[in-house]
Amino acid sequence: MLRIELNNATITSKFLLAIVISIALLMPPVMAMAKTAIIETPLGNIEIELLEADAPKTVANFLNYVQNDRYNKTFIHRSVPGFIIQGGGFAYIDDIVQSVESFAAVENEFRISNTRGTVAMAKIGDQPDSATSQWFINLADNSSNLDSQNGGFTVFARVIGDGMAVADAISQLQIVNAGSPFTALPVINFSGGNVLEQNFVMTAITEKQVPDFVMNAGLNDAWYNPDTDGQGFFITVFPDLGLVSLAWFTYDTELPAEAASAKLGDAGHRWMTALGTIDGNSSVMNIEFASGGKFDSDTAVEVTDPPGSAGTITLTFSDCGSALVEYDIIPINQQGSVPIQRVAADNVALCEALTGE
Repeated sequence: MLRIELNNATITSKFLLAIVISIALLMPPVMAMAKTAIIETPLGNIEIELLEADAPKTVANFLNYVQNDRYNKTFIHRSVPGFIIQGGGFAYIDDIVQSVESFAAVENEFRISNTRGTVAMAKIGDQPDSATSQWFINLADNSSNLDSQNGGFTVFARVIGDGMAVADAISQLQIVNAGSPFTALPVINFSGGNVLEQNFVMTAITEKQVPDFVMNAGLNDAWYNPDTDGQGFFITVFPDLGLVSLAWFTYDTELPAEAASAKLGDAGHRWMTALGTIDGNSSVMNIEFASGGKFDSDTAVEVTDPPGSAGTITLTFSDCGSALVEYDIIPINQQGSVPIQRVAADNVALCEALTGE
């Protein structure tokens, strides 16, 4: 069994709980998780956060197309580098380009500025309430143009994660004039003749499913596995930052020898930490190893491994009282899983309140 211990200290569960309760009280309440959608492209996926509070009718309209599969087999039909890429209007099905079947136009809901990374609806000139299926991603700050034109273009989403790298890559593709309305058509590996499916920037859009349980600050606590008592996990969730940290340690009743080894996996190695982004009820966390440092001093701490090179810990919560730690520690070739529960129930009520249970 992997042994991971806390370096040169005696830690009691009461002390851990005192720290974690203090952190929990300082954390702001977690907000409801925003809906997101995934735009699949040959160059990678673009994840967008849907802004329901600012454009509820437009988001509902967009999801209506998604849920009725009308964005499947569509393609990016317009690319203007430094301005926008646009899709949602045309599909390529059975070797034929056809218009996306549209629902009724949606009322204009312009509130958010058309800055880089925002997603807005296209519409007919001089008709503010004419948006149907076509959307575009702003590649630059287009607020001076699009915020004042045609009643303002309704921003209903924003690109998150590394999605703009994909959008920028699409905008850098070759552009051909294939006749109206495809006068600025981005193409892949095109050398002339008819534009085929493999040449289009094909897209499909799906709504990302939000898990029933989402990480929140009420999970901040000391956790352990009763079958391996003597080691535990100190977990802190930062909802506003979208991050969660974990320290895996062993607590002892006696201090280790002054010269105890700190090699990973040996008895003298007494803790390790991991950090990752929150994805609903789960997080894939990079293990971090550090050296140097001394308590209550300005001695420097150095991270000895680049992120991910030491392995990963996947932390998944089932509810407010149970979780699973899955680990893959590369330097010592150790893999496995540990079901965990709280050391004490102090924060359960806070967790349940934040999740609405």
